[in-house]
Order: sequence, then C-alpha cells, then structure tokens
Amino acid sequence: MREIVISDGSIRLGQFLKLANVVESGAGARSLLESGDVQVNGEVENRRGRQLQRGDVVAVGGAELRVG
Repeated sequence: MREIVISDGSIRLGQFLKLANVVESGAGARSLLESGDVQVNGEVENRRGRQLQRGDVVAVGGAELRVG
C-alpha cells in the first residue's frame, strides 16, 4: 500500500487521483470514476468531489493508496 501525503486535513477524490498520478486530468478522473473502478474504504465511489480524510484507503487498478 502506497501512502500519498496531503498538506491539508482533507482532499477531494478527483484531486487525490491526480496527486497520486493515477490520472492526468479532472476529465480522466471523471471517466475512471464513472467506470466503477474506484473504491474508497471498500465501497465503490463515483463522486469526484468526495472528501477524503487522512487514513482513508482508495483502491484503483489493483493498487491501494492511503491518504496520509
């Protein structure tokens, strides 16, 4: 599991996916989320604006990313 450190207490899912280099743009994040391939804490998530907190785990493409 890879930890992605954020500077604030929370981050939006779309921004997090860009920060983690999973997607290159907001449009890429939107299409990835619409495909149903992203899970947050074990549940499928399709909202790009979902607020993530430190300790949340995002699973995408076989990789797990923890918000740090």
